[in-house]
Amino acid sequence: MISLHSSAIKASLHCSVSFSAKSLIRLPFTGKRDLSVVSASGKPPLSSNNDSRRISSQVGESFFRSVLGQMESVYLNRNPTPKSVLELVRSVDGNEQLCYDHLAFRTFGIGGYGIDSLASFFLDYGYTPMDELRFPAKKLRALWFAPPNDGSDVPCGSGVNGPLPRVFISELLVEQMSSQAQDVIRKYTEASPGGKKYAAMSSALGSLPWEKPLSTEFEQLASESEYAAWTLVNGYALNHVTISVHRLKSHLNKIKKLNQFLEEKGFKLNSEGGVLKVSPDGGLQQSSTVADSISFKFSDGVVKSIPCSYIEFAERLVLPLYQNVPENEIQESHRRDGFEVGNADKIFESTYQDQLSRRTG
Repeated sequence: MISLHSSAIKASLHCSVSFSAKSLIRLPFTGKRDLSVVSASGKPPLSSNNDSRRISSQVGESFFRSVLGQMESVYLNRNPTPKSVLELVRSVDGNEQLCYDHLAFRTFGIGGYGIDSLASFFLDYGYTPMDELRFPAKKLRALWFAPPNDGSDVPCGSGVNGPLPRVFISELLVEQMSSQAQDVIRKYTEASPGGKKYAAMSSALGSLPWEKPLSTEFEQLASESEYAAWTLVNGYALNHVTISVHRLKSHLNKIKKLNQFLEEKGFKLNSEGGVLKVSPDGGLQQSSTVADSISFKFSDGVVKSIPCSYIEFAERLVLPLYQNVPENEIQESHRRDGFEVGNADKIFESTYQDQLSRRTG
């Protein structure tokens, strides 16, 4: 994993972020979200005809999807399980458009390094903040963000080039940790005060926004919070992508059948609370693989295997209000939206040692 601390990269990122901050402003939601780029003054472009506005929107969306594509590329290059699962499901399903339900990230909730540091990138491109979720036992909170696409002109691509996914960003409530754990986290976040400005860049480059830690510090955090230890060595890396199961075209479009299929192929699924996680209303059903591990060289020269990322699966059932709508007329808006604390709480543990040990157990 490379670092963001070289002067060349810092200069390049400063230039990119400065441009973004000056050229993009956040618009209030007016009933139809888009990815339009407007001037910092809030005034329309000099050429205000429809073609000019459409081109502006396309340029903004193209850049946004390119950044997501780089995040996805880093994720797939580091994690062989998600890559293999995506290839296998696509080959069996025979569907070129494999859609993502959501992307997920982890952060440290301190010194500006929390949810807001990464959310700003998505908000600038039309995402809308939705519900907060709390996980007291894990000392975590999360927010999810709805994509700007309102269902019209949905792209026919796959993954990050398909319908824009929801975004789920969590943060560790650092001030609730022990003083020793707080000292470790502050040591790195405070030594790199500018890193939080480049959260999206850090994720897209696969770079830590702070220096590599000592192996003893990683172990210290892991003994108190495996989430904290994961974030220390993975930073803003994409924690997981989620396949939208009900959008598949084959028999795999039911999550129970998909889980069975993957287990028969030898993939280990997160068993915490049961392989299938179901919301109390039954409308949101989720599962995930166990995270991959990678070799990581710490700043003291010690090389250890650390948890990396995983892939999740989500099936959103049709809401009772729309049960009589013909199947070929069902839209995403007819299905259960949002997230569920009970489900997410167990899925977090896809990177925990108890689950990782099952890969070799």
